[in-house]
Amino acid sequence: QVQLVESGGGLVQPGGSLRLSCAASGSIWSIGPMGWYRQAPGKGRELVAAISSGGSTNYADSVKGRFTISRDNGKNTVYLQMNSLKPDDTAVYICYAGVTSRDELGEFDYWGQGTQVTVSA
Repeated sequence: QVQLVESGGGLVQPGGSLRLSCAASGSIWSIGPMGWYRQAPGKGRELVAAISSGGSTNYADSVKGRFTISRDNGKNTVYLQMNSLKPDDTAVYICYAGVTSRDELGEFDYWGQGTQVTVSA
């Protein structure tokens, strides 16, 4: 029905950059908020960045000035540009989207499979 597929994770050196993508597909009528969580070893799940359907954004304090979230509504895709990466950014990054499908009433949350980002020298 609806799925989110992430890409762009990998191994990068401190100070480097990565760009994550998350594309929604399936029986989609509309998509509301989209964003990214991350789960690091020994830490709880953290909301990294979120973007509304109209483009309003919010960021965790730890990534402000380094990460940029954006979306392409025509492609049902949300992006996370990550610059000046630090070892503390190492985590599994999980995208989400609030999706209204063609077959259901109301908006439901859908989650990607997660993509590993490792920042290490």
